[in-house]
Amino acid sequence: MDFDLTDEQVMIRDLARDFARNEIAPRAEYYDHHAEFPYDVIAKLAELGFMGLPVPEAYGGAGADTLTYAVAVEEISRGDASVGITMAAHTSLGIMPFLMFGSEDQKQEYVPPLAAGQALWSFGLTEPQAGSDAGATRTRADLHSGFWVINGVKSFITNSGTRISGGVTITAVTGGSVGDREISNIIVPAGTPGYTVSREYDKMGWRASDTHELAFADARVPEINLLGERGAGFHQFLRVLDGGRISVAALSVGLAQACYDASARYAEERVQFGRPIAQFETVRNKLVDMATNIELARLMTYRAAWLKDRGRDFRMSAAMAKLFAGEVATRAANDAVQIHGGYGVMEEFPVARYWRDCKIGEIGEGTNEVQRMVIGRLLGL
Repeated sequence: MDFDLTDEQVMIRDLARDFARNEIAPRAEYYDHHAEFPYDVIAKLAELGFMGLPVPEAYGGAGADTLTYAVAVEEISRGDASVGITMAAHTSLGIMPFLMFGSEDQKQEYVPPLAAGQALWSFGLTEPQAGSDAGATRTRADLHSGFWVINGVKSFITNSGTRISGGVTITAVTGGSVGDREISNIIVPAGTPGYTVSREYDKMGWRASDTHELAFADARVPEINLLGERGAGFHQFLRVLDGGRISVAALSVGLAQACYDASARYAEERVQFGRPIAQFETVRNKLVDMATNIELARLMTYRAAWLKDRGRDFRMSAAMAKLFAGEVATRAANDAVQIHGGYGVMEEFPVARYWRDCKIGEIGEGTNEVQRMVIGRLLGL
């Protein structure tokens, strides 16, 4: 296995790294403090082609592979996790279902403007009573006179409430009986009558990303807005989540790297007892362990992406990478705050934000408990 990135991947990595350092990181504290969506940053990301990075050129994207995309998500998230999840959710959860399951007409209609970053798209799976238990979906879509009539509520939906939100693909019960329900995916464009972007969440972390509750009250969309085969929704969203775990793992690696960057810099500058605290064994060991675990998480994430790019079964690798990277980021954030001491709990230092941001990496795209269930099942346990 070749561990070297290609020249093109290095170029994209460096472009993302420079953009994160110069454009994202300096604004991150402001957007986090005000819980304000970073429209200007997202617009610049779109101009650079990052909002459609793994989308085929035929549909307006850059045609990059999964590994290149993961590298970019890592670097963008190193600047700010809120921007990283905006890009990752839009791409992995918003665009990919169209490419994976959509008709050619649907791809041509929806994907090019999304790949260009002209609009954001969401994926509506979670509900108040259906999170990890996605099979408990209660939202219904009933077919009447050539229209799907949708009723229900979706929770914690990323990219759903901004002024550039284009719509959402939702999972809904489209038929069947209790215990044997038919679940399908339905495309619901923004502005559909009966589709309301309702509650905005006051989040602990990822505060600059957009997260809303969505309500559907007799929302009507044409029958052709069915995405893929009717009744295949459960299988479809499982495949979407498999790929999405790679991007969330990459996000956690980037956030963990940001924890290390800030901690190493502070440890070299902070002097106690006449010398920098980086020279004390307890602090140095924290930095060493942090760097080691980050490298392990990075390699696991890159391998999952590498397997996906080669058409091989990447499900277990993606689940392992997401699980491990999320836990590594949490430990890195804890150690970063500890190394900073009293300053670590002050919001003027970025590690306080990192500490708040990292926890969602152990919850979104399937909790750590669910990842262990997935891995155990794939191991045959």
